[in-house]
Amino acid sequence: MSKATKTSYLVTGGSGFIGSHLSDALLARDDSVVVLDNLSTGRLENLRPHPNLRFVHGSVLDELMVDELVHRCDVVIHMAAAVGVKLIVEKPLRSLTTNIRGSEIVIEAAHRYRKKILITSTSEIYGKNSSNALREDSDRILGSPAVVRWAYSTAKAVDEILANAYHKERDLPTIIVRLFNTVGPRQSPTYGMVIPRLVQQALAGAPLTVFGDGTQTRCFAHVADVVDALLRLLDEDAAIGQTFNIGSGDEVSILELAKLIIERTGSTSGIDLIPYSEAYEQGFEDMNRRVPDTTKLRALTGWTPRRTLNEILAEIIRESREDLAASTR
Repeated sequence: MSKATKTSYLVTGGSGFIGSHLSDALLARDDSVVVLDNLSTGRLENLRPHPNLRFVHGSVLDELMVDELVHRCDVVIHMAAAVGVKLIVEKPLRSLTTNIRGSEIVIEAAHRYRKKILITSTSEIYGKNSSNALREDSDRILGSPAVVRWAYSTAKAVDEILANAYHKERDLPTIIVRLFNTVGPRQSPTYGMVIPRLVQQALAGAPLTVFGDGTQTRCFAHVADVVDALLRLLDEDAAIGQTFNIGSGDEVSILELAKLIIERTGSTSGIDLIPYSEAYEQGFEDMNRRVPDTTKLRALTGWTPRRTLNEILAEIIRESREDLAASTR
């Protein structure tokens, strides 16, 4: 379905990495955007000044504020969440509260005012399922609830179940997206995001720290491609009530990724393999493989990722060099 009219969007977490790029794209097509963000992981400088952009400093846990903002918008895009393995492991209670209660407040407000809502979930949903490319109906395989790693997966599953229940029982127009590893400009290494962290280490001449044995594989999609998928789904009525994977299908091991980054940066850094128990905590678990099946998304919207891993790395390395040069002036 083609978009014909101007729409006002509320983007929770809109000053974060993906949220700010999505806000840019919405503004570029002449929509209006209100960003609600508490700046715990987002950055105000991610948002470019625009006459159709309004920033509200606040939390999705503030029920009155969320109610007012949802009431005034046409569509809600709920991206606010505690993200990154490092943050989840270090602050599990904060993560659970934000990711469950915050989503509940936003979804309830969307229902109250009959607003369409897109909810961003995660590939962490699948847990330790390392089978072939994961479809939206693939099984979840999780470890013990005592392992903090799975708290994030569980919280996002609760968000999905809540959204689906509101759609089924109360006809709330919902769209759920499961984002796989998304990378690109503005992504911070602070919370354990692997590519910016490894690039930063390579440019500093420090050893690149690879957790585990490095044979675990991931697929990395450029944020611009992910935003393109989100826009297509937002404009497609047939997406309502459904769940979609968004991610690249090109697989690379983390050890191979580290070697590629050393090569691309011309760094003399070595690679240190760090046991998970040292990187995070005793008993930490990871998945060996995480590959999305995006057949459903492609069939509905025609979407395919356009940028290769080499193009992604070139852009991130260039941005990191510029940031490094600016910080030393």
